[in-house]
Formats: sequence, structure tokens, C-alpha cells
Amino acid sequence: MNKQVIFNLPVKNLDRSKAFFAALGFTFDAKYSSDNAAWMVIAPGSINAMLMTEPFFQSLIDKPLAQAREANEVIICLSCESRAEVDSLIAKAVANGARTPHPPEDHGFMYDQGFEDIDGHLWNLVWTAPQA
Repeated sequence: MNKQVIFNLPVKNLDRSKAFFAALGFTFDAKYSSDNAAWMVIAPGSINAMLMTEPFFQSLIDKPLAQAREANEVIICLSCESRAEVDSLIAKAVANGARTPHPPEDHGFMYDQGFEDIDGHLWNLVWTAPQA
């Protein structure tokens, strides 16, 4: 059975969030999108995110909506094919309004750095040496 990872993220401004992630190279599938949500393709066929306006996201839950700039529940970690890809995606994220909560970490066999997107969600990008 082919499994996909699909996670939902509340966003304050859907168009602004779409522009931010498009600048990082992610694409969107209009077939699964609306005025309240956008299907973001991270890794075709395996990893996707549904960016949802905060009111729409709130309509699907029965608890208060966490404010990612104030507290975090999860760090979304994506693997990269090289150190250069980590650095490139971080640079694009920062150029489009993200912040980096810590400097890159180089462990020799593993290299990573994270960013906080424009809504406060934490992302970590990691490259691991093939022999590791």
C-alpha cells in the first residue's frame, strides 16, 4: 500500500503563505484547493501539506488553535539531498520572511538547520551522508 504524509497547517493569510512556500520551490494542486485551503506538494506522491486559513482549521477542531509564534507542538523535518540544498532552502526561506532560530549544525555525517515560517511553524532541513 502506497502511503502519503499529509499534514494540515493553519495560516493567517493563505495567499501570502502560498507565495512564501512557492518561493521555496513547492507547488500547489488547484484540484484540492479552495479559498480556505491550498494543497501544497512537498514531495510528489509522498509528502503534502494542506495550508488552511485559521478559521477553516478552527472549524475542524474542538480545542483552541495554538499560536505557533507563542508555542510549538511539532517541528516538521524534511530530508535534503545535499548540504547545498539545506543552505539554498534556508536562504530562500529567510529572503521571504522566515527566521532561523539557530545556526546550522554540522556533525560531519549530518548537517541541518531550521527555520520558522511566516506563521511561526518550525521546519528543520537535514542532510545525512549516504554512508551514515
